[in-house]
Order: sequence, then C-alpha cells, then structure tokens
Amino acid sequence: MIVAVFLGVFVIPFELSIGLRYTRQGRRGRSKNGFISFISVISVASIAVGVMALIVVLSVMNGFQKEVRDRMLSVIPHIEVINYGGALADWENTASLVRANPHVQGVAPYVAGQGLVSSGSNVRGVVLRGIDPALEPEVSDIGGQMTYGKLSDLKPGEFGIILGQDLAALLRLRIGDKVNVIIPQGRATPAGIVPRMRAFTLTGVFSSGHYEYDSSMALIDREDAQALFRLSGPSGLQIRVDDMDKAPQISYDILKTLPRSFAVTDWSRQNRTWFAAVQVEKRMMAIILFLIVLVGAFGLVSSMVMTVTEKQSDIAILRTLGASPGSIMTIFMVQGAVVGVVGVTVGVLLGLSIACNLDVIVPAIEGLFGIQFLPKEVYFISSLPSDPRAGDIIPIAAFSFLLSLAATVYPSWRASQTKPAEALRYE
Repeated sequence: MIVAVFLGVFVIPFELSIGLRYTRQGRRGRSKNGFISFISVISVASIAVGVMALIVVLSVMNGFQKEVRDRMLSVIPHIEVINYGGALADWENTASLVRANPHVQGVAPYVAGQGLVSSGSNVRGVVLRGIDPALEPEVSDIGGQMTYGKLSDLKPGEFGIILGQDLAALLRLRIGDKVNVIIPQGRATPAGIVPRMRAFTLTGVFSSGHYEYDSSMALIDREDAQALFRLSGPSGLQIRVDDMDKAPQISYDILKTLPRSFAVTDWSRQNRTWFAAVQVEKRMMAIILFLIVLVGAFGLVSSMVMTVTEKQSDIAILRTLGASPGSIMTIFMVQGAVVGVVGVTVGVLLGLSIACNLDVIVPAIEGLFGIQFLPKEVYFISSLPSDPRAGDIIPIAAFSFLLSLAATVYPSWRASQTKPAEALRYE
C-alpha cells in the first residue's frame, strides 16, 4: 500500500503529491492533450474574473450607500420630533425631555416648509428650513460645509438666506443679492388669494456634496421662518445621537418619554425606500455576477473529466499498487482544490487592488475617454466610491472555493471507479 512520499524531513500524503504533480504537468504543457490545459486555464480565469467582479461591484455599492448616507446625515438630523397638534410653543421643555436620553448628543429646533425662490426670470422650488444658528452645529455639519459666509450670518429680523451651491448657481446669485421667497400659504385680497412673498438677502452658500440638497435646500433663521409661515413656534426638534445605526431604537425610547401627541421618526424611516432599493440591487448584482464563477466551475468539470480520461492508465497502475478508490478520488480533488485556490486568490487580489484604487482608476478612464460615470444631475453623488468589506469578501472567496471543489466531485468519483484490468487492456 502506498501511504506517503518523503520530501526532505517532511512526509506528505502520496495523494497530495500526485495531485500536485498532475496540476503542474497541466500548467507546464506536458499533458498529452494540450486542450485540457487550455480549459483548465480558462476555468481558473473565469473563477478569478467572477470573484474580482463580485468584490469590485459590491465594494462600489457599499461605498455608494455609505457615501450617500454620510452626506445625507451631514444635512438632515438622525431623529426628528414633531407635534401632531401643530407648532411646539414650549419647545425648550420638550428639548429637556429629549436630552434626558443618554444617547442624545444635540437637540435643535427647526421650521420646515416648501416654497419657491426667484431671482429675475429664474424660479426654483425649494425646501425651506428655519434653523437656530447657535444650536444647528449640534445636529448637522452644515456649518462646516459653508463655502461662502457662515451660519451666524443668519440673524433674526434681517431676513438672510443660505442656499445650496447648485441652487445658487442655477439662480445665478452672488453674496448680497436679493432673493424672493414665495410660499403657498396665501392671504385673502379683493383680487383673490395671493401667495405670501418676502425678499431675502443671500448671506451664504453651502456644499454638502449631495446634489439633491445642494440644488433644493434653503436655510433661513428660525424666527424669520416662523414669521414667514405665521407659526407660534418651531415645527419640531432635530436630534443627533451617538450611534446612527441605533437611531430606530433610540427614537422609540424617546417617544416613550413624550406626551401622546408627539411623533418621532428617524433617518432610516425617512429614506427607507431608497435604502431598501439599494439592498435589493446589491443582492441581484451579486447573483448575476456569481454566474461568472459558475461558468468557471462548469469549465472545471469539463477539464477534470478529460483529465480523468487521459490518466486512465496511471489510475490503473496506482490501483494495482494498492491505492484505494478513496485515494484516487482524493488525487483528482486536489487538482480541483488547486484550481479553486489559485482562481479565488487571484480574483481576491485583483478585486482588492481595483476596489482600493478606484479613486485613481475611474478619473483616469473618465479623462481618457471624456465621459462621466455618475452625472451629479442624475445620481446623488458624482464620484465612484468604494468600501471593501470583509463581510462580503470572505463569503465570496469561501463560496467560490467550495463551488470549484464541488465541481470536482463527480469527475473524481468516476476516476475512483476505474477498473485496472479494463484500463490496461489496450496499453
């Protein structure tokens, strides 16, 4: 019985030694049928390309989701508190109840509404947000995103306004220009209902990097907003917490401490449809791209079947020398394992190399061909982000290897069923 092969001071199973020798022979072109080696190379390449594509695409989708979420939460709060009864006349008392939660890092009142802003013949619909310049930095990062001016330039009674960078460009405005703000709530006149309009002065411009907000958001002082919308207090409270991922649970805890007329919502609820769509798209892309790995596995089955056919005489000799059917099966499964390891390793290395350098690769391709992959007018962001995660890469590598190993089971089993007398009859 053949049991082992000595290699220096190490002893390795003969199945592993022969399996590795068959693999090296195929790669070096000493196989009787060079077509087998070609199919093996294609199988390795298919597995590598599939793993690489999966890692790159999932990294981009992770980066896209993370980038949009971070930019979104730099403008909007983690949690919002509103009162079904209308404005919060005594918002300080409500804020003190909210601050009692240990996870709350900041609370600020706000006024929210919709309207139109116009300058000359340019008119745009906007989300008007009345903020408290002193408290706003506790709940958002807009203060650090100002490209012109600062939040403190918003003073009660002066009717200053801060616009997103793209909105200011669309209206062709500069600091100090007048902006007409029109809101749908009108006043009755002999001529009918006339929308309320107020002239504001542009005091600042911000850039969040999120086109939706930069092109449709206008900030004004909270007291000016209350006067414009004729409210007795702020519309609600903005809240920032220490862990955005726990915002749903924290919002529920806050709700339990407030009167029944209050409602609490978190950022994941407000954008639930968008995040759910991204998750579905991510799963579907993973399934579609995994078909490339499956193609490599089918190619591996073909190459293994032809290898077993070519090695019939070798198998018969090994059986004659005492090798068991299990040992023969192990020899050929070693070949499949090597193909899987090489394909997965190459794919992971290529995928990580591309995913970690997309910030250099994508601009180079865009500059070379004069194209833009993510127009900011269509997508939330204009650059292609990447966020490789071990939670994606490890399952991809493991499942791809197991699939390549499973592809060798049937050919290896057929090899183990070879009858020495029949195989050597015509040799």
